[in-house]
Amino acid sequence: MSGQGILLKEEVRIAVEQYFTQLDGQMVVGLYAMVIAEVEKPLIETVLAHTGGNQSKAAKVLGLSRSTLRKKIQQYEIE
Repeated sequence: MSGQGILLKEEVRIAVEQYFTQLDGQMVVGLYAMVIAEVEKPLIETVLAHTGGNQSKAAKVLGLSRSTLRKKIQQYEIE
């Protein structure tokens, strides 16, 4: 839940609706990949901070293998 008691899924719904409003009827392509990329990096960074940089613990929290997490850390250039 966010600070105001709104569920994360509702925050995402609101953000996507606002995105469509800003497009003003223009067609969008690749929305799924764009949203995942926007969410994945800060998610990984936050979990790594929460685990004190321990990649094994972070991978477990995220439900990823350690090797997948390492690939994503490289992909997003997370230090």
